[in-house]
Amino acid sequence: MGKRRPLKISIVDTSPVLAGSTAVEAFRTTAELAELADHAGFSRYWLSELHGVPTNANTSPEVAVAAVASRTSNLRVGSGGVLLNHRSPYRVAETFLQLHAMFPGRIDLGVGRATSGTLIDFALQHSRSAVLSEESYEGKLVELLQWFDGFADDDLFAEVPFFEGVAGRPEPWILGSSPASAAVAARLGLAYCFAAFLNPAAAQTSLATYRREFRPSPFRTGLASPYSMVAVNVVCAETERQALRVQAAGELVRRLAATGRLPKGVPSAANALDELGGPPEPTLYVPGRWPRSVAAAPERLRDLLEAMVAEVEADELMIQDLIGTASDRLASYRLIAEAFDLRGDARRQALTVAGSVSRGDSHAA
Repeated sequence: MGKRRPLKISIVDTSPVLAGSTAVEAFRTTAELAELADHAGFSRYWLSELHGVPTNANTSPEVAVAAVASRTSNLRVGSGGVLLNHRSPYRVAETFLQLHAMFPGRIDLGVGRATSGTLIDFALQHSRSAVLSEESYEGKLVELLQWFDGFADDDLFAEVPFFEGVAGRPEPWILGSSPASAAVAARLGLAYCFAAFLNPAAAQTSLATYRREFRPSPFRTGLASPYSMVAVNVVCAETERQALRVQAAGELVRRLAATGRLPKGVPSAANALDELGGPPEPTLYVPGRWPRSVAAAPERLRDLLEAMVAEVEADELMIQDLIGTASDRLASYRLIAEAFDLRGDARRQALTVAGSVSRGDSHAA
């Protein structure tokens, strides 16, 4: 068999809060996982922005980005993503350019939008006005990019001092889970990350829309040709049986969320198996009909993920998880790094070190 094409693999971390645990422990595990990823050969480490979700601790990605970037040296670190419909474009541009100045060449700015339909949306706004429309969201994206590029001389904002003398800019990405977000990324000529763990049925259509409608970006931070990433919920364990047992926690959370009953923390595999009455069915991959989560032993998992990435013609793969035990989370990513041989012999030596870190005295991110 011929040599496999190297695949860039990254992590988006929501800092899951485990049942019976706290956000403090969640951030400690984030720190351990980021250090493991830095040694293991993963490409990017993104931190999420979620509000009012008891199973996840990350609400301020810029804070977590600074913490993770300060503990790592090889990873690109970024937001997965900043919810621009709740933010000022100027404030986002200012914050991430400061991060870029602190960690030159390593900062990604992933931008998305989300609404909960609750008072949380209104609490996040600058006023009590309604949640912004899709058109307003794209307008805010354009303004954000203009802060990086510079405004026309006759623009009011041209007079605002903005990090003069800082070379380069953060790498902007549009995040989404529908053809509509893909079309926005294509019109602006930006890199696009599709969240298949949210809407797997739309993966093929969305990424095809992005490639078909892409136009070279008029912005300095944009692209001349399309570049995409697909994000998948993944569980890896030594055996297929173990992987399905570990996957049970995420499966239970998804089922409860579908009924509007989010648990206070991600359950352990044992508790989830009791609630579900057994492990989930083995992952079945059918082109165009993706599962919400992929769980398998290393070799089969690698084959599944490579097939999914090839199907949608993505340039990179990003992994998300909802695993109910810190040790299982860390083990899953170590096995993924080994399965894809992300860093060869040097990586294997580093994983030994990272494994000892994950069992020892690591500080919270």
